[in-house]
Amino acid sequence: MSEDINNPNDEETNLNPEDNNSEQGIRSEDQGSDVKISHLGGMFKGWFLDYASYVILERAVPHINDGLKPVQRRILHAMRRMDDGRYNKVANIIGFTMQFHPHGDASIGDALVQLGQKNLLIDTQGNWGNVATGDGAAAPRYIEARLTKFAQEVVFNPKTTLWKMSYDGRNKEPITLPVKFPLLLAQGVEGIAVGLASKILPHNFNELIDASIAHLEGKDFEIFPDFPAGGMVDVSRYNDGIRGGAVKVRAKIVKQDNRTLNITDIPYGKNTSSLIESIIKANEKGKIKIKKIDDNTAENVEILIHLPAGVSTDKTIDALYAFSDCEVSISPNCCLIEDNTPKFIGVSEVLRKNTEHTVHLLTRELEIRRGELEEAWHFASLERIFIENKIYQKIEDCETMEAIIQTIDHGLDPFKKTLRREVTRDDIIKLTEIRIKRISRFDSNKADEYIASLEEEMEQIAYNLEHIIPYSINYFKHIKKTYGKDFPRQTEIRSFENIEASKVVVKNEKLYINREEGFMGTSLRKDEFVCDCSDIDDIILFYKDGRYLITKVSEKAFIGKGIIHLAVFKKADKRTIYNVVYRDGKAGSVYVKRFAVTGTTRDKVYDLTKGTKGSDVLYFSANPNGEAEVLKIILRPKARIRNLIFDYDMADLAIKGRGAMGNILTKYEVQKVALRKKGVSTLGGRKIWFDKDVLRINSENRGDYLGEFHADDLILVITKTGEFYHTNFDLTNHYEDNILLIEKYNPDKVWSVAYYDADQKYYYLKRFQLEPSLKPQSFIGENSKSYLVRVTTVDYPRLEVKFGGEDKERDKMIVEVDEFIGVKSFKARGKRLTTYQVSKINELEPVIVKPEPEDPEEADHDIDHDGPEDDENQMSLF
Repeated sequence: MSEDINNPNDEETNLNPEDNNSEQGIRSEDQGSDVKISHLGGMFKGWFLDYASYVILERAVPHINDGLKPVQRRILHAMRRMDDGRYNKVANIIGFTMQFHPHGDASIGDALVQLGQKNLLIDTQGNWGNVATGDGAAAPRYIEARLTKFAQEVVFNPKTTLWKMSYDGRNKEPITLPVKFPLLLAQGVEGIAVGLASKILPHNFNELIDASIAHLEGKDFEIFPDFPAGGMVDVSRYNDGIRGGAVKVRAKIVKQDNRTLNITDIPYGKNTSSLIESIIKANEKGKIKIKKIDDNTAENVEILIHLPAGVSTDKTIDALYAFSDCEVSISPNCCLIEDNTPKFIGVSEVLRKNTEHTVHLLTRELEIRRGELEEAWHFASLERIFIENKIYQKIEDCETMEAIIQTIDHGLDPFKKTLRREVTRDDIIKLTEIRIKRISRFDSNKADEYIASLEEEMEQIAYNLEHIIPYSINYFKHIKKTYGKDFPRQTEIRSFENIEASKVVVKNEKLYINREEGFMGTSLRKDEFVCDCSDIDDIILFYKDGRYLITKVSEKAFIGKGIIHLAVFKKADKRTIYNVVYRDGKAGSVYVKRFAVTGTTRDKVYDLTKGTKGSDVLYFSANPNGEAEVLKIILRPKARIRNLIFDYDMADLAIKGRGAMGNILTKYEVQKVALRKKGVSTLGGRKIWFDKDVLRINSENRGDYLGEFHADDLILVITKTGEFYHTNFDLTNHYEDNILLIEKYNPDKVWSVAYYDADQKYYYLKRFQLEPSLKPQSFIGENSKSYLVRVTTVDYPRLEVKFGGEDKERDKMIVEVDEFIGVKSFKARGKRLTTYQVSKINELEPVIVKPEPEDPEEADHDIDHDGPEDDENQMSLF
C-alpha cells in the first residue's frame, strides 16, 4: 500500500535540512509533530543569486586588471607552466588547463582558438581557422601553440602575482595575471552572464600605448575601436564604449569597373558566408539588383559582385549598406569585474585604471628587485667581513653550533655599523655554510666590484622609484618600439552619411491606379500604369477637392475617386514645387498658390485649400525643379467684365508653406485654366558641396562648396595619380579617396602640369584644357611609374626648379610657364624641363598682371610633339 505524503504522522520533511532561514521554510505544530515546509520561492532566490554571481565572476565577464575571463587566464597560466620555447599540441594544452578549469575540454578549446586568432598572446602553428570566412580550426590534436614574446614579457611575473587554490585544492592559480598593458581594450571581449552582458570592442595596440603615455603626461586622449577584419567605422556615437552608444561598421567596397563591385574588407563580427547570404536575401527581396557573386577570398577578402546592365554602381553601393550586412551597427557595453563586483565604466576610464595598474606593477617589480639586491649586498658584505677578517678561524675550537654562532656574531660586532640591517641568526648560519675552497679563492677586489655593481643598480632603482612616471613612460615606449610595428590600424575611421533606404532601393515594383473604382496598388497590372516604385516607398495623393495625403505602397488599397495626381513621395524634398489654382467653396474667389510638401504624417489627410466646403482644384502641376509656367485664364462671361481672357505668370508668385491659402487670382467665376507656356525653374541651380570625410557630394552645406549646378553642368575630378574624369551632380555619386582636386567643370580653364615621365626619365611641363570624359583618363601617360609633381590653374604660373644629385651645385631655374609652352591637348607629352637631375619643383607667386601680345606674331606658337624623337627639337633653357 502506497503512503500518503501529506500524512501528518510521517517523519519531518525538509527539502533543505541545512537551511533554517524563515524565508526558506516555517515550522508549525500539527498533531504534535514538527513539520518544516520549504518554499520554492525562497530556494530559487538563494540558488539563483549564487548561480548568477558565479557566472558573472567566474565565467563570462573579464577582470579589469588583466582583461581576461577565468578560462583565458587559466589557459595562459597553463601555457606558462608548460613553456619550454617549443610548440605544444593544443590537445596537450587543453588537458593541462583542466587542472585549473572545471568546465571541460570543449570550453577550453574554444577559448584557446579565440585567443590564438587574435594574434597577440599566442603564437599559432597549423590550421587555426579563418575569421574572415568563418572556417573553424582543425582538431586540437593537429594544431600547436606557444606563448608570444610579447606575452612572456608583459603578462607574467610570479613575484607580483596573487595566488589562490584551484577548484580541487591540488594546485595554485593566479587571481589575476600581472599584465602591464591595457590588454582588455586591445583584445576586446564579449560575454553573456546572468542578468548582464559585456561587449568591449578591440582597439589599436599603438593607439592604446599612446593614450597611456598621454594619461601619464596629464594630457587628454581619445581611443576608438580597431577591428582585425578592417573595414570602416563611424565612431561619432561611440560614447566612450558605455552602453547606450553605438558604432557603425561598413565593409570596404570599391568599384572594379562599371559592372563589378569588389568587397575587400568585411564588418566586425561577420564573415564572408553570412555577408554573401545577406546580399542574396536583399536581391531576392528586390532591394538590389545583382547578376552573380563570386567569393574569391583566400588570405585576403575578395567578394566580387557582378551587376546587370543599366544598374548604377554608386546606387548599388548605397543599397548594399542599407539592405545587407555590409553595414552593421554595434552597441558596446563596457562591463567588467572590479573589486569582485561587476561595473559599467567607459573605455577611457578603463585605460586610465590599466595604466595606473601598470605603474603599480612596475613599482612592485622595482621594490622586489631592490629587496633582492639589498639581501645580496648584505650577504656579500658579511661574506667579505667574515673572510677578510678571518672570523672563520675563531670557530675552530667551538664544539657546538650555538658556540659557533655566538663566536661569529661576536666577531662581527665591530663591523655591524657598516651594514644596512641587523645580522640575523639565518645570516650567520649561511656564513657557516661557506666552503673552504671558496674562502681560499676569495678575491677582495672582485668582491668590492660585485658590491659596487649592486650599489649602482640599487641607486638606479631608487632613482626609478622616485621618477616612476617617466620610468613607466619609457616602459610603454619600449613596448611600442618592440612590438608596435606588427599592429598597424586596420579599420579606417570615417564619418558615414545616413542612407535613406527609399532613395537607394531598386524600383522593384510598378504602381497602378484604377480611377473608376478608386483603387491603387502594385498588383493592378491591368489598370493604368503610374510609375516605377519600391515596396518601401511612400506615395503622395492629391484629390480634386483639394485634399492630399501620404500613404504606403501596397499591393491593393482603396484611395477613393477624384485623384488628380499621385507620385512617389520624397521626404524633405524642397525642389518639387506644386502650382495650384483652386476655387474657395462653390462660389468663392479663385486663389493661386505655389508650395512644397517636405514632410507629413503618414495617412493623415491635409487640405491645400482654405477648407471651405465645395472647394475645387481648377489647375494642378507638380514641378520637380520648381518650374513656374504661364497660365491662360478664361472667365465665364458676365456683364461689366472687360477682359474675359488674360495670362498669369506663376513665376510672379512666391513659394510659401503648404498651409498658406495663396493669392487671389480673380473674384469672378473661372470657366477654364489652360497652360499657355512652360516655364523655367525659379529656384536657380542646385548648390553642391563636397564632404571630404565621407567622399560624397551633398546639398546640405557640408564640406567644400563646389558651386551652383544647372542641368548640364559637370563635376571635374583630378586624382593624385594624374587622371581626370567627370561626373554629374547626382547626390548618390561615390568618389574614391585618391582625389587631388574636385570642382565644378569649366571647359575654358587652362591647366599647367609638371610631372615625371617614366618612359623618358625626365621631368616635363605641359598646358592643356580638359574635355568632358566620364571615363578616367591620364594626362601624364600610361606608365604606372610616372607621377605628378605640380598642378596649377593660375593664369601665369611660375615654377622654381631645384637640382640634385651630381647637379645640386647648379643655380635654381625659374620657369615662366606660359612663355615656356603653349596650350595643347592633354594627351600631348609636353616639353622637357631639363636634362639635369631635379630634386624639387616649387610653385612661386604668379605675375598678377601681364599684358596680352598685340601682334599675333608675338604670340606663343611653340609646337609640342608627342613623341621622344621630337625632344631634340624642343627649346631648352640650358
